[in-house]
Amino acid sequence: MEQSPGRSFQIFLSAGEASGDLHGSHLVQAIRRACPEARFSCMGGPLLERSGAQLVVHNGDLAVVGLFEVLKHLKSICKAFLRIRTHLISRRPDLVVLIDYPDFNFLLGRMAKAHGLRVFYYISPQVWAWRSGRVSSMKRFVDAMAVILPFEPQFYSRYGMDVRFVGHPLLDVLDEAPGEEEARLRYGGNGNSRTVGLLPGSRRSEIHQLLGLFCRTAVMIRDRLPECRFLLPVAPALDLESIEKQTAPFRLPLQIVSGDTYGVIRACDLLITASGTVTLEAAILGTPMIIANRVSDLTYYAGRHLIRVRHIGLPNLIAGRSIVPEFIQNEAHPDLLAQEAAGFLRQPERLARQRRELAKIRGSL
Repeated sequence: MEQSPGRSFQIFLSAGEASGDLHGSHLVQAIRRACPEARFSCMGGPLLERSGAQLVVHNGDLAVVGLFEVLKHLKSICKAFLRIRTHLISRRPDLVVLIDYPDFNFLLGRMAKAHGLRVFYYISPQVWAWRSGRVSSMKRFVDAMAVILPFEPQFYSRYGMDVRFVGHPLLDVLDEAPGEEEARLRYGGNGNSRTVGLLPGSRRSEIHQLLGLFCRTAVMIRDRLPECRFLLPVAPALDLESIEKQTAPFRLPLQIVSGDTYGVIRACDLLITASGTVTLEAAILGTPMIIANRVSDLTYYAGRHLIRVRHIGLPNLIAGRSIVPEFIQNEAHPDLLAQEAAGFLRQPERLARQRRELAKIRGSL
């Protein structure tokens, strides 16, 4: 990339979710080490802002999942897009970096390309799972692409795209996670108790769908195994007071933790978790899990005919087979989840078997 004398590189990053904010902040830090004069602006959250990127749009109101959930937030999404469009046209950055978040970033990428800007896609959207026809659109506006899952280059090569596998950034991030012994000391418990993590996601729409379900599941686990206690990590962007009010009626031995998801994962014997990046974080940290997911019925029935993969959990997708139990939509029922969780906790060999399989996942990354 050439630049005019005396002019610093200008880079815009678009990260619509908490995971994109995390990986984008590490990307900014890595670019700064190689190119100290680089300047950054972004759509992102607190981590990108803390890394020194000028926040053009905060992503808090955009982190929704599901077609009909997106429609509810359409006004905020359109307002964000127009603000970014104005910023890109006036600033004309040397590079626009799109981080996952496909529906919004596809529109943004096409707009940026139409105005003569260069576009780099970092972290592939899951076009290999559903709506693979979107690859044709990507070819038209993406100048270069880096992917983080080992099977993705082979997928894109079938469409004539040359992409590079760069390894998963979570491996670097999780090097700083506390060890198991430290985490267990941090969150108490004793030799007779079992600690179960409840991870309903980092988006408000996920919390709406899953928090009550996970709490009802915890009550049923407690009925079967009275010695169980529970940890609930909360993303910094979420309203801690609201979550405390939602969980209080269940009267669980529950500790809510803000800002230490990795410590919570390490401290637990078992996780009940939403699908998404957190399942891969748990796999890398080696904590056994059960995946449960629900979206609105309209979103589910609209999407079920478009899905082209057998699993939704990243550990299962990478392994190419089921190593983590998945309970989707109507199967995500408290009694079924509690029964599965109790089965794991009563049979340490099942927990150990899944830990061995998760170790293989980490090796492939």
